[in-house]
Formats: sequence, structure tokens, C-alpha cells
Amino acid sequence: MTQTDPRQAGVPVTPWHVYIVRSMGGALYTGIAKDVAARIEQHEGGARGAKSLRGQGPLRLVYRAEIGALGLALRVEHRVKRLPKKRKERLVEQQPDRTMLIELLKVV
Repeated sequence: MTQTDPRQAGVPVTPWHVYIVRSMGGALYTGIAKDVAARIEQHEGGARGAKSLRGQGPLRLVYRAEIGALGLALRVEHRVKRLPKKRKERLVEQQPDRTMLIELLKVV
């Protein structure tokens, strides 16, 4: 999905992704990023990563979906974070694409 910034006609915008990583202990962490690999490196590095992931590595990316705009990505992230672990595990198992994920979460 290629988007352009309406403020800068024709300039491509990097889409946002929602991702889920699994810690060494089996915990699932949900986040959003434009560059998921770089964000996971930040998490593993500790200084700029989520506090809840410090010392929990190595982390394994178990799910990722390109969402698009930041506002929608934030809403999807919020909904995923509120799911019980069993439902998150189902997302990891099913690997839904963007459309299916938004439909499953009933994000408007």
C-alpha cells in the first residue's frame, strides 16, 4: 500500500505496521512502527525500547501487518493490546492480513 503525503504532493509516505513479538518467557508484546526490524532492535537494546521488554530477549517477531496511516495503526494497536492472550495467540496462528485484522477487531 503506497500512500502520499497530502502536504507534499507526490512524496511517498512510509506506512505504519502493527507487530507482535514473543519474549523468551513466552509473553506477547504489541507495538507499531514504520520500520519493524529497527524497532525490535531498539527493544532488544534496552535504552529506547519498551520497559516491559528489558531483559526479556531474545525477542522473536511472530506477527506483522502493514496498516497504513498512523491514526489507524494506533487504533489497531490499542485493540490488540486489549485482547486476552488466547486471542492474541489466535492472531499469531492465523496471521490475518490488514483487511481481515481490521474486520476481526472491528476497527472503524
